[in-house]
Formats: sequence, structure tokens, C-alpha cells
Amino acid sequence: MPQQPSAQVTAAEISRIAGVTRATVSNWRRRHEDFPAPAGGTDSSPLYDLESVRAWLASRGHASAATPSEELRTTLRLRVQSGGSGTSEGLLLLVLAAAGHTAAELTAATLLPDTDLVAHARRDTVAAADAVPAADPVRFEAGDAAALRALYACVRDEGAQAALGVLAERELEDSAASGAYQTPAPLADLMARLIPGSPSVVLDPACGGGTLLAAAARRGARELYGQDSLPVQARRSAVSLMLTAPEATVTVRAADSLRADAFAGLVADAVLCNPPYGVRDWGHDELAYDPRWAYGVPARAESELAWAQHALAHLAPGGYAALLLPPATAGRASGRRVRQELVRSGALRAVIALPVGASVPLHIGLQVWVLQRPEPGGAERKSVLFVDTASAGPSADRTRGASRSASLDWPGVTARALDAWRAFTEDAETFEGDPGVARAVAVVDLLDDVVDLTPARLVRASRSEADPAELSAEVDATRRDLARAAKALARAAGREEWSAAGAAAREWRTATASDLARGGALTLLRTVPEGTRGRAEDDGSGERGEVRAVLTGSDISRGSGPTGDPAELRSDMAPVIAVGDVLVRAVVGGDGPMARVAGEEDAGALLGLHIHLFRPDPKRLDPWFLAGFLGADENIAGASTGSTVLSVSPGRLRVPLLPLEEQRRYGDAFRHVHALRAEARRATRLAEETARLLAGGLTGGQLLPSREAAEVRGPGGDSPH
Repeated sequence: MPQQPSAQVTAAEISRIAGVTRATVSNWRRRHEDFPAPAGGTDSSPLYDLESVRAWLASRGHASAATPSEELRTTLRLRVQSGGSGTSEGLLLLVLAAAGHTAAELTAATLLPDTDLVAHARRDTVAAADAVPAADPVRFEAGDAAALRALYACVRDEGAQAALGVLAERELEDSAASGAYQTPAPLADLMARLIPGSPSVVLDPACGGGTLLAAAARRGARELYGQDSLPVQARRSAVSLMLTAPEATVTVRAADSLRADAFAGLVADAVLCNPPYGVRDWGHDELAYDPRWAYGVPARAESELAWAQHALAHLAPGGYAALLLPPATAGRASGRRVRQELVRSGALRAVIALPVGASVPLHIGLQVWVLQRPEPGGAERKSVLFVDTASAGPSADRTRGASRSASLDWPGVTARALDAWRAFTEDAETFEGDPGVARAVAVVDLLDDVVDLTPARLVRASRSEADPAELSAEVDATRRDLARAAKALARAAGREEWSAAGAAAREWRTATASDLARGGALTLLRTVPEGTRGRAEDDGSGERGEVRAVLTGSDISRGSGPTGDPAELRSDMAPVIAVGDVLVRAVVGGDGPMARVAGEEDAGALLGLHIHLFRPDPKRLDPWFLAGFLGADENIAGASTGSTVLSVSPGRLRVPLLPLEEQRRYGDAFRHVHALRAEARRATRLAEETARLLAGGLTGGQLLPSREAAEVRGPGGDSPH
């Protein structure tokens, strides 16, 4: 029998296994003659024999420092090299089965010999097969043992969702080509909250990874129906929903919803959907006489309007749908007739424009359309709500790629959209709107030759309704606040808290956060999502007392107080934040800081799902010193893993080993840096707000330019000075 080839790893994977930086691995290669020689790859990207590397590390006392999720990520790649044959579908099933085991049972599985482990995994997947759409028989073999062992360990230590996320990375590496994108969680929550009342039966006909249905479950939905044309997405959605919403009935099917509706007879309370955009081959010719097109046959270029009518066809009379659509849907000439009927019938209730970067594709501002199936004999709908939240977006020149969504002011976007929507639904007749943000437009005014439903065009037309005196007073107040903020920023920037280190940068010995935790210098805490309870550490804080809110990763990046909703946390294992805790965002992205020290405004709040909490022993670690080094760019980069989404492994973050008195000196400097950043953020926000008010007032006719300024410039337009 030929010898099976050994798995090979890159230098980056060696650094993660050993818990060191890439530079350290390079130093080992140069300084140690017995470091394993490359076994493959190229001169610029060598590959090393995994077992030889592990033996070399063990001989020098380097135990593996890779997190369970990182170990799973590595073994999945190596599984192909080592001849593993188990399907991705089988691993998804195994995550679902493993989530039902206790920590002790999962530990026992990891200790089984390879042959017994493979047999154990086969039994687990057979037990879970009925839950996943189109599950084929699973045939794990000996080459899969390392991946199976890593998967069980990941579920035990980090939870089933962490393991599912790693599998999703592998399955959807070609997402740009397949069109498979995940709806950001804050956007999914916004869309779910746009559905009035408490819908029980919710459908997503293009469910992807199940994010929208999970948001519906958090709002109380108990019957979740999903369909997706990609089998891998349907399976992933089914597993994810069964983990996050175990109390709900989950039914997911794999097929094209427009061509092969798996739920033809379903009448839902609500529909949530982020359909594929710009698809011309959606079945236009074969579906020309489909009864779903009650508002007109969509043109070949209007697949989005086909999805809108598909959603309406599945609603009970009076039921609501929220769809995420590209902005062209609101104004393309080919969709005018369908838009006209949606408006005329009262089926279209609102169009909400989102900032650029809210979701893929990140370079355009998407829109949420809120639809309602008309009720026979129901009240006539005389107006449609339009909301423009675009001003809450990130600066386009400062954000790129996936970081744009993370840097959005999601609480601001959500508040603008929901405040206007709730006021409109309570009484559309008396809805006054918000100049430049929200406006109710009469149906008769929309039914022109183009039926352009673009919110920015319709909302901005309402600026002339603002009272000139009120706007002038608001501008004056904002300018005074800006002047005070500018002075405070100048004072903060003028302080000197540092000096040059000398001819060379200072170097020091460091320890990982895991080492410090084992030594009792700090405690690492996290919030355990529902479904993985019983494996969290006790935060040692005793009774919770009154909890104001949940601290989120966005709160850290924006420098705001806790803004999360406790009702949406869905975990009774969340630690309570105390003054002096160091909070680090778990996902890399955006322009804001990665870490901060909890103050009085944070005390008593619950820890959000995507934050790591470091609770230092004040006799051994200064919290501001700890936060400064934990949040450093190089430290975060060295402890981050992932491809499209970078996740921070908290135990791998490194901290210099310094005396407490010296830590405090660094801590004072980091505290000043934090204050400088806060003042800069406040001044920037007020400057943007002042400029927006001034520009809007001048173009809207409420404000007049200064005559004195024109006189100073002189008749030629240039200053005489």
C-alpha cells in the first residue's frame, strides 16, 4: 500500500500553531539549523511537513497555541492534502449533532482512536441527517480524523456557531462568483423590526446563511421557512437556525424560489428577503403567465420586482414584507408599470435608503422596500413613506471593502428608519416627517410618467418646509458647540505625554493573554450565545442588578456608551461589565479603536456577543496599559484569523512584562490618547453637522449668505487683502 503523503503547512500557519509572530518563525528558520527544511511549495512561499514542525516545536517546549477554530481552519485545508473524503455536508451535519453533546462527551470523542472517531462521527451525522435539506449519506474515512477531532474540540470550546463559521469560510470562498453574501446582522435586525407586531410564520425565499430568519426568531417568530438555490447555503441556513433558534420549527429547502417554489401553498405572516440582484435569467419567458404577477409581468431586467411580487403572493392579507433591493429598482424605466401598480394598490408602504457600504455590493447605497398585502375592503393607502439614512454612512475615502459595514453608525441608521416608520404607521395622515430625512408623499404625486421612488430625490424636496428661524437657531447652537469642541481638541493635542526612546525602538519580553490568565493576572470572559449554555466561565460579578443596555463592538469603535438591546442578546450567560474592565472588539474592521477601558457609563451593562472582556488584577496590571497594548494594530493583526472576516483570538494577544509603576506611566499616556481621539471624534461630528445644516439651509432657501462676506471679497470675488 503506498504511503499517504504528509500534510504541509505555511509559515503563517506555523506562527498560529506556535502562538508567535511570522517574524519569529523567520528567525527560527535562520538561527536553528535543525528547523525542518521546506517540503514543498516555492522559494517565496515554502511549505513544511506538519508532523516535523510539531515535533520540532515540542522538542523546545512550544505547545500548540492555536485556538480551536484556527485549528479547525488549518485541518480543513490539510484534509484535502491528506486524502480526506468526507463531504462538507457531512461536516455541517456533524456540527449540528455535536451541539447536542455535553462538554464531557465532546472531550471523550476527541480522545478516540482514529478508527473509532470516524465511526462515532458517522453515527452522529446519521442521527442529524433528517434535519438538513437533501442530505446524502456521509462516508467519513481515516483521512478525515484530524478534521473531525478539531471540529468536536471547536464546538466544545468555542461553540457550534464558531465551527459553522469556519466551515462557511471554506464552502463560500468563491462567494463573489456565486453571489452568496451574508446580510450583516445589524441590517437583518433592522429589516425584522420593520415588520409590525409579532409575526409567527416567516418566510425567506432567498435565505442564504439564514441571517434574516435568525433576526425574525429573535423577534419571536416560531415557524421559519427558508429556500435557497445553492444547496450549500440551504444546508448552512438549516443548521445555523437550528442552533440559534432551537425553540422554532425550521424548514429549509434547496431550489430556485421563482422557478420551483417549495412553499407554493404557504401563507406567511411576514417575508424577509435579500434576493440576488441583476439576474436576467430568472425565468421571464417560462413564468410569463404566473399568477404571482398580480401587479404586472416583470420585465426581463426586473428580477427584483419579480421577487417583490413573489413575497406579496406568500403573505396573508395585511401581512408585511421587507426586501433589500438595489437603488436602480426604484427608477429604472423598464419597471415603471409594476412600480405604478404597487403604489396605486397601496402594496408599497415605504422605501428606506441605506448608506453606502451597508451590505454587498458595498459601493452603492441599497434600499429596503416595505410591502404590505392589501386587505379586501381595507383602508385606502394615500401616501408612501420615504426615508434617507445616507448621512449616517462612513466616509467613502476612509473605508474600504468589508470595513465599511462595520464602520456605519448602525444605531443611527436604525433609529432614523424606525422612528419615521413607527410614526407613519401610527397615523399616516398626520405624519409630519423630518426635513431632509423622512417624508410621506401622496400616492397621486408619485404616479407621474416615471414613477421614480428614489428616497433622496423625494426627501430632499421637503427641505423647503423647514422653518427659517428654527433652522437658523439650530445652526447657531451647533456652531457654538463646534467652537467649544475645537478648543478642547486643541488643548488635548497640545499636551505632551511622550519622548523619543533613543537611537532604537525599545524592546521587551512579552506574554500572551492566555499565559497571563493562567497566572491569575487577568480573567478572560465572553458572552456565550444561546444554545451553547453551560460551558461559559462564571464572571464572578455576583448579582446582575439593573442592566441598562448591551455594550456592542460598534459602541467601542464609535466611543459611545452601551446602545445594544438586551432583548436581542438572547443569552443568560453574558458577563456584567465593571469599571476597569478592558474591552476588545472581536471582529477587525472600521476606523475606530479596537479596545477601551470600561468607565462609569459602561458599568452594569451586559457584554455584547462580539467583544472580549479582559478583567485585570489591579495589583498586577494597569487597565489603561493593558488596553493600549491589546488594541495596538500589530498586536491585533498578529492575533487575527480568517479570510473575508478577521476575528481576534484573545488568548494570542501579547502584553509586555513591565513593573506596575512603569505600566502606570504607559497607562497615563494611553489614557491621554483615548481623550485625544474622543475630542477629535466629537469635533468632527459637530463640523459635519454644522456643514450639513448650513448647506441645507442655503440650498433650501431658509438661510441667506452674509452680505459682509461679499463686501470683504470685493467686486472681483477676491479678498482685497
